[in-house]
Parts: sequence; structure tokens; C-alpha cells
Amino acid sequence: MKSPLSMLVAVLSGLLVLAGYFFPFPALIAIRTPMLDWAVTLAGIAGLVAIINLMVGVHLKRLREPGSKRFFSIVVIISFLMVAVFGFYLGPADQKFQRVVTAIQTPIETSLMALLAITLTYSSLKMLQRQRNWMGFVFFLSVILFLVINSGILAFSAEIPVLQDLLSGFHQIPAAGARGILLGIALGSLAAGVRILIGSDKPYSG
Repeated sequence: MKSPLSMLVAVLSGLLVLAGYFFPFPALIAIRTPMLDWAVTLAGIAGLVAIINLMVGVHLKRLREPGSKRFFSIVVIISFLMVAVFGFYLGPADQKFQRVVTAIQTPIETSLMALLAITLTYSSLKMLQRQRNWMGFVFFLSVILFLVINSGILAFSAEIPVLQDLLSGFHQIPAAGARGILLGIALGSLAAGVRILIGSDKPYSG
């Protein structure tokens, strides 16, 4: 049986931070602020450990294995070392460093978005083939509709007031979907936090 000390520390820490939000007394704020700073620091260290594990535990091991994956591992390691060295030397706020990183990151993100569009179109077709119902048809129609709207083909709609208002209304639909996703994430995080506070889940017990 594991010691209840870890559960007690986690529950008390969560309750203190939560109480500091709802009851902003100076004593609670003085306790909450350093605890949040510790959490941010630990999250940063965890991210650094994950990056080191990715470089050393995955890509360096691939260099010893024959195959085509070695080339991609070499590219990843060289890119990581260049970004790390220039980032520490110039600083993340340097304009030239940000310009170079943006010039590399933007084409990659654009390619990923194009790949996502193709994947969604193919997935909608497969769904429509397997499930011939109104949900599959609505999903397929939504994918095609928003791909056409966001492609710039309907740029001439700025000269037609009725069509412009209609497209403006369609542009509000993804925002509503994003709010729904964020609301679901918030409710899920709240449920997970409550389960940890009452001791139902114990991710800190190892």
C-alpha cells in the first residue's frame, strides 16, 4: 500500500491554488504565486527532458541502424543543434533569428495544412462510402464547402453584398466549433482536476 503523503500534498496544493483564485486574500496569493511558478518551472524542465530524450534516445540510436531513417535523423539533429546554438547566442528576441525561424516554420506549417486538407477530403469520402447516412453527407459537404471558401476562389464575392454576407456567416461556423472544442477541453480538465483533488485519480503516485 502506498503512502498517502503524496495524495495529501497534491490535494492540499490543488485546494490552495484553487482557493487563491476564488478568494484573493494576500496570504493565499503569497502561497499560490510561488506554487504556480514551481509548476511552470517543472513543466519547462519536463519539456527539456523530453527534447533530450527525443534527440538522444531516438535519433542518435537511429544513426547506428541501417536504413533510410538515418538521413531524417541527421537532418533533425543538425537542425536542432543549429537552432539551439543560435538561439542561446543571439537570444529568442533577436529579429534576425526570428526571421530565419519564421521563414522555415511557415512553409512547414503551410505544407501540413495542405496535407490536412487532403486527408480530410479523403476521410470524408471514405466515411461517405462506409456510412451512407446524413451525418456522413454533412461531414463531406462541410469539408468541400470550407475548402472552397478558404481557397480564395470566391474572392469576387466582395463585389456582391448578398454573397459577402453569406460567406461572412459561414466564416463564423468554425469559430463556434472551436469554442465547442475549447469548452470540451475545459470541462475535461475540470473533471480531471476534481478527480485528482478528491483522490480518485493518483497520477502522482508513480
